[in-house]
Amino acid sequence: MTAPAALHLAAKIKRAKGERCCEPVVYPDVEREQAQRMAAIAKTLADPVRLQLIDVLRKHAGKVCVYELVPLFDLSQPTISHHLKVLRDAGVLECERQGLWSYYYVLPEALDELAAWLGTSQHFTEVADGDRAVRLSA
Repeated sequence: MTAPAALHLAAKIKRAKGERCCEPVVYPDVEREQAQRMAAIAKTLADPVRLQLIDVLRKHAGKVCVYELVPLFDLSQPTISHHLKVLRDAGVLECERQGLWSYYYVLPEALDELAAWLGTSQHFTEVADGDRAVRLSA
């Protein structure tokens, strides 16, 4: 039988203000400005009605009048128009006026940056850590 290893306890050392306790494991790939742009679009798309509006407009071959959209939702025309304005203000949609009517269409490039970031695949490996599984980036 072997003797138990001696446990050595060191005195607690206080770090100087601003000194890191350890190096970060990973750093963000997204710069602050890019993150703010993508967050604004993601926040705009977080509303279910807006997400459905984008879905309909993406599938439509051309420009769509607001009155073509109203029957698709259980909402009034002013509410649909409000959601379209929010999407337009975020730079996701654009509209073209023809007489009294406004015709809306998606600006695909506005969604490209967010879609590309969301589409980046990372591979994870699961390892056992006691009673739980931990996912590590491969």
